[in-house]
Order: sequence, then structure tokens, then C-alpha cells
Amino acid sequence: MNTAELILTGARVVTTRGVLDPGWVRVTGDEIAEVGVGTPPAGPARDLDGHWLVPGFVDIHCHGGGGGSFTALEPAQARAAADFHRAHGTTTMLASLVSAPLPELVKQVGALADLVGEGLLAGIHLEGPFLSHARCGAHDPDALRSPDPESIGQLIEAGRGAIRMLTLAPELPGSRDAVRQLTEAGVIAAVGHTDAVADQVSAAVEAGATVATHLFNGMRGLHHREPGPVGELLDDERVSVELICDLVHLHPTVARLAAEHAGIDRTLLVTDAISATGAGDGTYELGALPVTVSDGEPRLSDGSLAGSTLTMDVAFANLVRSCGLSVPAAVAATATNPARLLGLSGRVGSISPGATADLVVLDQNLTLRTVLRAGTSTR
Repeated sequence: MNTAELILTGARVVTTRGVLDPGWVRVTGDEIAEVGVGTPPAGPARDLDGHWLVPGFVDIHCHGGGGGSFTALEPAQARAAADFHRAHGTTTMLASLVSAPLPELVKQVGALADLVGEGLLAGIHLEGPFLSHARCGAHDPDALRSPDPESIGQLIEAGRGAIRMLTLAPELPGSRDAVRQLTEAGVIAAVGHTDAVADQVSAAVEAGATVATHLFNGMRGLHHREPGPVGELLDDERVSVELICDLVHLHPTVARLAAEHAGIDRTLLVTDAISATGAGDGTYELGALPVTVSDGEPRLSDGSLAGSTLTMDVAFANLVRSCGLSVPAAVAATATNPARLLGLSGRVGSISPGATADLVVLDQNLTLRTVLRAGTSTR
């Protein structure tokens, strides 16, 4: 256990109560012991020279990175992906799986559950297989199916408590019962990859769905006579909305409008990153489908986007510099809100006494400089 003490001083510390400037944070071992403004206490100190100090990022939608994929039945690949994203400030993450035949998914869930148990991952996100053929995106259409209690039960059992979220299309037969089954099992039900109309989405939210999987992407668009998933999910205060802020999936104006309408407490930035993230252009696989990455954009042969090569530090900077939101709003979207969604408030996602010392230092240009995970530097 890390028992060292370190006082981070001279920072602009973003807390849930405001920005402390100049602020300081005293770290003891793997926890934040004290947070204050002005003159810091005596002790071993590191002056951050006016840089931003923000909580470690929490990514609830990530398929891989650094050449590693969470779909591979190889722990080394999952570790490579987690290590890569931690170096970019993501100290807590869900491992996302794409649609696959049920027996294959059960194996993948079982393998990742072991890594959740050891603390490498905060849980598993199943993006499918209960998705719309019309809006399948980079999911194998042959693997898609309607939800049924037995299949969902098999997946939950294989996860041994590790499955935290599942994305489904609410227009599919059995979807409303599936949402109820998931929420009763403590799994977050998310709406995505859907061609549903507004009433179908509303029914899923009434049943307990609380997340919009990458709003706008993989769903019927907003229309002035049929708001569809975008309008219904964005307008319902019970729903948190994921945004992929790579400036490719969403125009900056669209991201800003969505975040401003949803409000600071309902906006979640996610990466939707695939194994190619940080590994360069080339040919990769996302589940069973080949993906070509050119100029950092992963696409299928038909030109459809297939995840991203985004990291959370870049998403944070994009939200502020290109979309015009404040640094505290970006902290909420990258850390505080997803931590609350996962039931981890007070442990991660905020800079407060008693929380785990997951911290990110950003310079004046919002470029990442240092990452601490549980008080230990990962960069």
C-alpha cells in the first residue's frame, strides 16, 4: 500500500463546490486527506504552477486502446487497453463489448469479470446484441437479436455482478421487460442503436432506462414532427446523455447544444475508443467486422464510423476549447457525472477528502501533464 504523503500546491483545483485558486490537495497513501485554498500545510509538496487539478476521468463506454481490445479473450489485451487510457487520465473505466453470438458474449463477459474482480476495470458495458438492424452501425448484423429473459439471465450470471450497463433498442419485442429485468438486477439500461419513435423510447424510460448511448450516433435523427430517440432522451430529465466529443461524431455546435440542453448534471463524455486508439492508422477489427483507420478516423468499408480513436483528455479539451463549455462543466461530464451514474460518488469522480487520489493535472492549454491513480503516478 502506498503510505507516502504529498501536497499538491499552487493549482486551480476543481471541486464540486467551485474552483479553488490557488488551491492545494494533501494526498496520504491512496486517498485525498485534505483539500483547501490559500496557504497549504507543511509537508512534502509539489508546486503545480497554476495548472488545473481535476479528478481522474471516468469512461463508461470504451472498447479498447493501445492496440488492445476488450473483446479478445486475452487478459494482456485488456490490460494494455486499460494502461493506455490511464496514461491519458482515465482512472476508472467500463469495458465495452460489441454484439456477438450469445455463447461468445458469455465467454467474453466471464473473462472480463475476473479483471473487474481484481480492480483493473470498474465493470462491463454490453453494447448489444439487442440492437436495431436499421441502426446497427459497426455491429455485426448477423449477431443482432431481440431480448429475452433467458439470454439476459445468462449474461448477468456470467458477469458475476460485473455487468454495469447494457444498451438496447427499445422498439424490439421484449425490450420493456428487458429494461425491467436489467434494472432489477442492478444493471443500468441504456437506449442506443435504435430506430425507435419517441413513444417507444418514452416507454423504455418509464420502465427504467436512464442512459442515451452516444446521443445522435446510431439512432434515428431528430425531426420536427417526430423527435425520435434524440429528442425524447435529450428532453427527459431522468436520462443522462453520452456524447462522443471527438469533433468527428458530433459537430462542436451540436455537442454544445446537447450539453446545454441536458445541463451540467446529465452530460457524460465517452470515448467509444477501439483498439486502434493510440496505435496509428491501419486495419483493425471491432468484434467480427474489419475497420480501417485513416487520419485517426475508424470506418467500415461502407464509410460508417466504427467507434473512435479518442482519449478522455482530448475529449475534455475539445468540450472546452471547441464547444465553449467551462472547465467545471467538463469535469462534471468526464468524472463527477459518470461516477455518480455508477454509484461511485465519494470514491471517485471528485476532489474531496476521503476520495481515492485519482487526479489529473492539465496545463493552461488543457494538455495533460500528470496522472495519479490511487496516489501513484501513471504518467
